[in-house]
Order: sequence, then C-alpha cells, then structure tokens
Amino acid sequence: MTTTTTGTRPAKAVGTAHTRVEGRDKVTGAARYAGEIPFAELAYGWLVLSTATRGRVRSVETAAVLEMPGVLDVLHHGNAPRVDIDYVGMLGMPPDPTAAVFQHDRVPHAGWPVALVVAETSEQAREAAEALVVHYEEEGHDVTFSSDRTDAYTMAGPGGPGVTEKGDLGAELAASAVVLDAEYSTPEEHHNPMEPHAATARWEGGRLEVVDSNQGTVWVADELAKMFSLDPSSVRVRSEHVGGGFGSKGVRAHQVAAVMAATVLSRPVRVVMTRRQMFSLAGYRSPTIQRLRLGADTEGRLRALEHTSLSATSTVHEFIESGAGPARVMYDAPAHHTANRVVRLDVPTPTFMRAPGEAPGSFALESALDELAEKCGIDPVELRLRNEPEAGPVSGLPFSSRNLPACFREGARRFGWEDRDPRPGLRRDGRWLIGTGTAAASFFAGAAPSTAAVTAEADGTFTVRISAADIGTGARTALTLVAADALQVPTERVRVRIGDSDFGPAMIAGGSMGTRSWAWAVTAAAEELRERLALSDGLPPEGITVRSDTTAAIGALAQKERHSFGAQFAEVAVDVTTGEVRVRRMLGIFAAGRIVNPLTARGQFIGGMIWGISMALHEEAVRDRNTGAHYGADLAGYHVATHADVPHIEADWVEDPDPDDPVGIKGIGEIGIVGAAAAVANAVWHATGVRHRSLPIRPDRVLTAGQRA
Repeated sequence: MTTTTTGTRPAKAVGTAHTRVEGRDKVTGAARYAGEIPFAELAYGWLVLSTATRGRVRSVETAAVLEMPGVLDVLHHGNAPRVDIDYVGMLGMPPDPTAAVFQHDRVPHAGWPVALVVAETSEQAREAAEALVVHYEEEGHDVTFSSDRTDAYTMAGPGGPGVTEKGDLGAELAASAVVLDAEYSTPEEHHNPMEPHAATARWEGGRLEVVDSNQGTVWVADELAKMFSLDPSSVRVRSEHVGGGFGSKGVRAHQVAAVMAATVLSRPVRVVMTRRQMFSLAGYRSPTIQRLRLGADTEGRLRALEHTSLSATSTVHEFIESGAGPARVMYDAPAHHTANRVVRLDVPTPTFMRAPGEAPGSFALESALDELAEKCGIDPVELRLRNEPEAGPVSGLPFSSRNLPACFREGARRFGWEDRDPRPGLRRDGRWLIGTGTAAASFFAGAAPSTAAVTAEADGTFTVRISAADIGTGARTALTLVAADALQVPTERVRVRIGDSDFGPAMIAGGSMGTRSWAWAVTAAAEELRERLALSDGLPPEGITVRSDTTAAIGALAQKERHSFGAQFAEVAVDVTTGEVRVRRMLGIFAAGRIVNPLTARGQFIGGMIWGISMALHEEAVRDRNTGAHYGADLAGYHVATHADVPHIEADWVEDPDPDDPVGIKGIGEIGIVGAAAAVANAVWHATGVRHRSLPIRPDRVLTAGQRA
C-alpha cells in the first residue's frame, strides 16, 4: 500500500475532545508500569535508610544478613561501586548527591540511604533489610525552620535572580495612602504520585538498560552515563507508562542503587521505593515564610511592592523554592523589590513540585492583594484589573499575550461575583458561614529544544518516535492529534511511541513545557515528511523517516514574557463551632494557549485546582525537632483531599493561542494549582472575617483564630 497524505483533508484533530489512545490498555491492565515488567532471573533490592539524623556510619553488620534465605548481597559505602558527581547535568544543574548512594560514611539527614539488600524475592529483601544492623556515631542536628534565621542567604533559582530591585521602596511606602505589611507561611508538602518510584537495571549486550518510572528518559540516561562514566550510547532508559510524577521523578537513589547491584551481580535488579521512603528520597516542596509589603494610592494602584520568600534546603545540595517569583510577573509598582532566600538544614533536599515557586508564592501574593483590596474598599477583582502591567514588571519585556482580564471578567460573570456582598461574616446556611474568594494565577510558558522522528510506513500508517513522557497528562494523545493535523491524516493512522532514550534528545515532562516542546518537534518532522511524500513516487519497504531538531527555531524566538494566566474563584462553608471548612464550588478560567485536547486539558486544570484545595486545607508534613524525621510519613499521617473534600469544580478557558508557537500551545500542567489555595483562603476570610496567613487552614486553627477574634 502506498502511503499518502493527499486527497480529502480530514477535520482538524487539535481542539477536539479525544479519549486517551492508551486508555483501554490502562483500564484492562495491559499497560505495564516500571515495577510490573517481568525479567528473567530478576533480583530485588531493598533500600535501608538511616535512623540517625546526622553523623556517620560506624559499621554495617552484614554477616548475619548474608546468611538469610535468598540474600545475594548487601551494598554499602564500604563495597559499592564508585560514581562521579562532579558534572553539570542536562538541566544545567549539578546532581543531588543523595542519588549518588553509598559513597561515604556521612549521614546528613534522617532517611539517608546507607545500604541496599539484594535477594531473590522482594519479601526476602525486605525481611533482610529490616534485620540489618547499622551502627552510627550521632551528632547534633538542626531542622528548625523560622523567619529569624541569621544564616539564610539569597540565591538564584528557576524563578530568576535571588534579588530584584527598582525604585525607592521606603519613600513609596511612606507616600502610600494604604499600606499592608503581613507574613504568610506554607508547610512542607510532598508529591505522593499514585505509582511509587521503581527502576529495574540490567546489562544486555554491553549496554546498560534501565526500565524506570521517570519524567524524562534522556535526562535519566544522561545522568546515569555521567555518574558511571559510560559512553552515552551505551545507556538506554525506557519509561513507557508513568503513574504520576509532579516533579519528583528525576534521578533518584533507587535507580543508581539498581544499576550498582545489576553491575555487581550481573543480573537484572529491581528497586522500588516504599511510600515511607519516598518522604525521604523523592524530594518535596520546602516550607516557606513570606513577607509582603504593599503600598497603594487611594484608588488601589500600587506604589510599592516588596515580596521576600524564605525556604529551606539540605546541607548537601542547594535547591530554592522561588516564592517571590510570581510578584515579578503579576503586578508592577514604581518601587518593586523581590528576594528569594534559603537556609541550610539537616533535612533531605527539596525539589521541583507542581508549580514550584508559583504555588506557595501565589498563596502569599494573592492573599496580600485580597487584604489590600479590603483596606482600600475596592472589589478584589477590580483591584487586580487596576494593577494590570503593560510589560514585565522586572524584565520590561512585552508579554506574548496576557489575557488575565478576560479570565477575570468571564469568571466573575459565570461565578455570580457581582451579587457578592463584600462584607465578611454575613452569609449563613444553617450552622455554616458562607464566603467567596478569588485569586489570579500565572505560570511560565516555555519551550525547550527537542528532536522527533516521523515515519511513513508501507501499510499507510505513520509512526512518531519521541523521547516524551506521559506522566498521566495525556501527552501521548495530544501528540497523536498534533501529528495527525500536521500530516493531514485521520488520527487512526498515527501511532505515537514515547518513553525511550534511544529516540533522541527531548524536553522532560516538567515546567509545563513538555507538550509544547514535543509538539513543536513533531510538527516540524511531520510537515517535512508530508512535503516529501507529495513529491515521492512511492515508498521503499522500510518507509520514509524524517527527523526534526527544534534547537535553531526555539533559539530564534524573540525575548518576551511568556506565561499562561488564570482566575480562580471559590465558595466555602465554615462551621465555627467545629472548625470545619468545606469548599462548596470552584471555578477556574484560564488563558493557556491553544488547547490541544479539551478532554484531558480539563482534567489537568481540575486536578490542579483539587490540589489547591488540598494545599489550602489538608497537606502538611511535620518534622519532629528531636529526631529530625517526620511524624506520619505515609498517607495516613499526611492528609490529602479525598472525594468527600472535592466539590463541584468547573474549569474552562478563553481563546489565547500563542502566535509564536507552531501549534499555538503554551502549557497547562501547573497553572491549575496556582492561586487556588489563595482563593480558598480568601473565601474563608469572607465567610468568617478572620484572615488565615498560614496553611493548611486546619480546624484547630479556625477555632483558635475565632477565639482571638
């Protein structure tokens, strides 16, 4: 059969609702995840984590454990293969030494990996790991996070420089008719994807193959090649199906440990983290303490804005939660100062977590804007509209598009905002006090160079190969729609293969940049293939393949402020006698580029908004200052929103295609959580008249705040 894209052009696939192309496989169990794929002679590794918080390992008593049934080996700092961590990785950062396991006897925090027990079965490995005796020399530790730390320092991060300054802050605050000075805090929060971290490593024909659950196969392959001093072509990483990541599934201790064990034993080894181990080894969102100082004139227009954010990192690796980042995009003022600061503690290293910086930063910033609106006697929506900037407040660059006002106007209309009485504590429904709140949202819309290959097969179908990762977002389906439109064929004739580092360099699933970056590469390859097919007299048996590389195209993009935006609205009910807070309804209206697949996009928006409810009311990891470890490091002790907590939620969008993107995409993975917690918190104030500047808004805090009021 001759493959052709000529003839009647099918209807556009992009922009139409499409069920997941792998949906049947997932619901029938045919889609196998990293911890489920069988291998011959598979052995199982079980990580042993330190019970000491700080100090060194004196000894690891392996003799008795090695005599236990099925035990094959115990790896630790005394016998594990050496690895290299003196390099800069694919994402432009040095590796977190936590992943480079068993290289020394130091213990920098509770839950540090000290050994790996490998056995014939998972049960044998676990039993032996629990029996392993490790002796420590313990030292004093410090896990106290507070605003008065004198050892905090400014640090640049993903959100830009550590400090930005313009204008005379003191003078503008002094000249302001209305001034707000308030402190806000968010707790330590954890990703907790449904699928735990799992990896299987084996050597096959002189190549290292790792079957993993990750957010970027090329990223993981690159890091493993550098760590183990291997030729990049000798490492292959596969990750076809991923049960959630949210920023946590990069290069972690379990992958490195699996490679070490497979190298030592010359057989496949699988290592899976337990839920409790994930609290120490998979990263998390740092707690933050943020101070906002706002000054405005009598019309509510900002004259001064200062946003400082403090977060924590480990003693072995720097990572900063750039909470002050949203202020650099959202609002301008003649005096505009922001700063991100960090303090080193004896805790695990934090990492990227859905909307890093923006999620906690928007809670503080949008809560402060709500308080300023109250002080000015101006509607919170109107206050935000009056402070719309014409260009980037810090960069001075033009916005590629900024349809935030359209989001607020449409959201206010659909939510019934104009009927809202601005006075707090007046609406009742039986024992419940009722309130409504709003907040703005933004998230960076970027693209990274990627490659893709599209093949016209002899049977009339097309195969797309790209090292993308579908971590539950529906990316595989979105790329199917994009490829079908670029090829001008029905979606049924397109197969998309992802999750294999052998497919070549591509952006990771992160930063809301994945689908945009991959779609750009797929579009370029597919369009060139279509043009070649139009000039072709037929196909060879192996088909015709075209490969794209978007490095030059993305490098040529004009410098602009590129962001998705949104307006969040929430209604809550508060029982002041029990402290219970219930979200009754939420509405999010977003300007997030061209929506490729409305079905999965709506799921992404709503999922983020639900996480915002969870952030506002439930999630909080608490450390014991005496031990440095968590209380309740599991889903019984770490509360997340459940079905009973989730009300009627609507998510929709306004037209907002990015003119500089070949498909018009921006990015939707993170914008849904941004501003959601602030909208809930602002609604709680409207219901009760009491401000909650610390998350989560637990029942005990509602009761205590009510007593103070």
